[in-house]
Amino acid sequence: MEFAIQAEGLKKRFGDHEVLAGVDLCVPPGTVLGLLGPNGAGKTTTVRTLATLLTPDGGRATVAGHDVVRSPKEVRRRIGLAGQYAAVDELLTGRENLVLIGRLMGLGRRGARERAAELLDGFGLEHAADRPSKTYSGGMRRRLDLAACLVASPEVLFLDEPTTGLDPASRITLWQQVREQVARGVTVLLTTQYLEEADYLADRITVFGSGRVIAEGTADELKRKVGEERVEVGVVGADDLGAAAAALGRAVSEAPVVDRETRTVAVRLADGIGGVARAAAELERSGVAVTDFAVRRPSLDEVFLQLTGASARTDRAEESGDE
Repeated sequence: MEFAIQAEGLKKRFGDHEVLAGVDLCVPPGTVLGLLGPNGAGKTTTVRTLATLLTPDGGRATVAGHDVVRSPKEVRRRIGLAGQYAAVDELLTGRENLVLIGRLMGLGRRGARERAAELLDGFGLEHAADRPSKTYSGGMRRRLDLAACLVASPEVLFLDEPTTGLDPASRITLWQQVREQVARGVTVLLTTQYLEEADYLADRITVFGSGRVIAEGTADELKRKVGEERVEVGVVGADDLGAAAAALGRAVSEAPVVDRETRTVAVRLADGIGGVARAAAELERSGVAVTDFAVRRPSLDEVFLQLTGASARTDRAEESGDE
C-alpha cells in the first residue's frame, strides 16, 4: 500500500457553502500529516469525510486501502478517531470505558480486559483505572480518549485538535504517546491550531485555505518559502547599533534592519554558515559589545500568517466550530 490515506479532488458542500473545493492528500504509511488552516478552512470536514462520518459530494478517497464511499465498514474497522472533545462515558471507570469498547469491537471478555490493562498502563492511567472518568482531569480524559481510539489497534488514526485546552505538560505527554504509535507503524492525520504541535509531530504539513490546499511540504520546506535564515544581534546600548549594522553589512553585502527599541540588528543570510562566520568575525573586529548573537529561522506562525492571511493568535483563541 503506497498511501495509507489518499484523496483526489475531494468536495463537500453544505447548502450554498462549498466547504471542500477539490482537496488532494497523500499520506504514506507510518507517517504524520498535519493539517493547518484558520477556522472554517475545511480541516474538520476533511477528517469527518475520510472517517466516513460525512459522504463527499465529489472526488474520491481511500483509507487503509479501502474506498470511503464504497467500503465504509472496511474503513471503520481500520481507523481510530479522536474528535475535538473527549468522548468518554463519565459514569464508567477508565477501565470500564476501554473494556466496553473492546467488547463492542469483538475482542471477547478476556481479550478486552487484557487490552484495557495494556492501554491503561501505557497511558499512565493505571492508578485511576477504577475511578469514574468524571473525576479525571482534562489531560487524563484526553489520554483515556486516545487510548479508546487504540483499543482495536487501528492502522490509521485521525486526531482532530487533540490537545485543545490542555496545559503544556499534558500536551507534551500526549505528543509522546502519538509518537509512540507512529513508531509502531500507525499513520496519523492531525488537525491542530497549535503551530508548534505540527512542527513537533508532523512529517509533512498541508495548509488549508477556503476549502483548498494552498501549500504543502515539510516544516522546513514551508519555512523556506517564507524567507531565509537571518542573523540577529543584540547590543548593549543604542550607540552600538550603527557599528553593528555596518559590521553585518560588510559581512553579507546587504542592508541590515535596525530596531532601536529592542536594540537589535538583523540581516538576511544568503549563504548559510559562511555568512554566520563572516558576521561573527566582522563584529569581533569592530569591537561592538554584543549581548546576543543568534541565527533565526522563520517560524510556522510566520508561514501560517503569510500563506493564509489569517491571524494565528486570533485563530487559536476562537472556539473551534464545524469547519
